[in-house]
Amino acid sequence: MSVVSDVADAIVAELNAATLSQPVSAVRAYLPQYKLSEMQALHVTVVPKGLVVANPDRSRSQSDYSFDVAVQKKYGSGSNEELDALVQLVQDIILLFRTKQRLDSFPNAFWLKTEVPVLYAPEHMEQLRQFTSVLTLTYRVIQ
Repeated sequence: MSVVSDVADAIVAELNAATLSQPVSAVRAYLPQYKLSEMQALHVTVVPKGLVVANPDRSRSQSDYSFDVAVQKKYGSGSNEELDALVQLVQDIILLFRTKQRLDSFPNAFWLKTEVPVLYAPEHMEQLRQFTSVLTLTYRVIQ
């Protein structure tokens, strides 16, 4: 397999093994598409996003891999309590990777950063009554 899929699978494994505020069953996908009727269940999807390659010295290659982690669920009432639980899950995921900087099944990847430019997608809430949050994890691999 490629490094991209190896790191993505390692992220999925970490998510599925972690004790978070809610149980997750993360999957890896290149094109995550779900039917709205499937969104009653929580979906956590890891999607390869980008790659930046550099040469830190003459003999090695440095690759920074980015992965989107989407947290999605169609909600019921939309109460603060219901949505707070989903925001808490996003925060749990952020903390998980910040504190565990190497992946158990791919320890050559080192966590660099987590970005969440928009905590949730308001348009999904308005149009679909669905919570959608996407965070981006960046891992560095030096070979």
